[in-house]
Amino acid sequence: MRTSKTTRATKAFEKALATRPTGRCVLRLYVAGATDRSRQALLRVRKLCETELNGEYELEVIDVYQQPILARNGQIIATPTLVREYPRPMRRFIGNLSRTAGLIVGLDLETKGKGAV
Repeated sequence: MRTSKTTRATKAFEKALATRPTGRCVLRLYVAGATDRSRQALLRVRKLCETELNGEYELEVIDVYQQPILARNGQIIATPTLVREYPRPMRRFIGNLSRTAGLIVGLDLETKGKGAV
């Protein structure tokens, strides 16, 4: 039963990817439980998204303890891991996510949110 729920969630996410607006960034944040480290990673990613992507993003947070199949399917071996699913190519950033500049470069966001300034 748990597998079918996970499969439905994955199919729904894939459908959202297929029907997403073209300028929208789709991200997945993999965390391990409700730890301080997980909360800090989530806060940093949300702040990054609001400042660099001007709110044009979808963020799915996946707890690897609650949804281990999604972690396995995503080949996640460490947390926190931030994955940019769209636009392609897929990009990953693994670690504490504290270096915003590293996130911007690592996820190739340096030209996305600033527009023509």
